[in-house]
Amino acid sequence: MDKVTGTTVGTSATTTTGSSGSSSIFTNYPLMSALIAFALAQSIKLFTSWYKERRWDLKQLVGSGGMPSSHSATVTALAVAIGLQEGFGEALFACALVLACVVMYDATGVRLHAGRQAEVLNQILYELPSEHPLADSRPLRELLGHTPPQVVAGGLLGLMTATAIHFITGWGYRA
Repeated sequence: MDKVTGTTVGTSATTTTGSSGSSSIFTNYPLMSALIAFALAQSIKLFTSWYKERRWDLKQLVGSGGMPSSHSATVTALAVAIGLQEGFGEALFACALVLACVVMYDATGVRLHAGRQAEVLNQILYELPSEHPLADSRPLRELLGHTPPQVVAGGLLGLMTATAIHFITGWGYRA
């Protein structure tokens, strides 16, 4: 490989390495699937929040927690897109699958319980007398994690998003 020109040296066929003119970040099927799944999940949260509370809460577009899990949608879409593009028997798919499992396990485990602890601590703060040194403390964020149904819904959304993009656009097919 010639380091200056980026071409293969010593063979009859010359190939260039690096990005081609038609390749861009916007045609990266796994990345686009993950980003679209994230955007869809965050948008759906806005509507599920409205349905539940009968008011628009624009913080849902950027916040964590809620239905469906955008973290789960994102990592599932990434893993499925990699599997469809590279093959489900490849090491890259295995890495993406393990990442997705860790993220979803964390969402229903550590983050969910941290949010529940924040609820209890906030209740204790609200009940403190006004002269207590901690009475003026800012409340902790309570909506951190997800319930198992929220994680499953996010995973299904990610699966459907990556699959739909694959079949609609043809991204992910090997040439």
